[in-house]
Amino acid sequence: MDTTTRDTTPWNTAGIEGLQAPSPWEEGLATAEYAVATIGAVAFAGLLIAVLRSDGIRSALQGIIETALSSF
Repeated sequence: MDTTTRDTTPWNTAGIEGLQAPSPWEEGLATAEYAVATIGAVAFAGLLIAVLRSDGIRSALQGIIETALSSF
């Protein structure tokens, strides 16, 4: 019976060239990237809401919807 332990870490480089374990300063990097992306998405959603609430856009969308519904 084989008693050796197998490395199950995500950066196990068995058979993969060039893949290395993350350095200590990179450990929280993915979390920070997700946070920045989330902040960007929230900012974009806020801008989209502001644009869609403007009178010109609202009347244009209403016209499109009324035209589409009247064709049925």
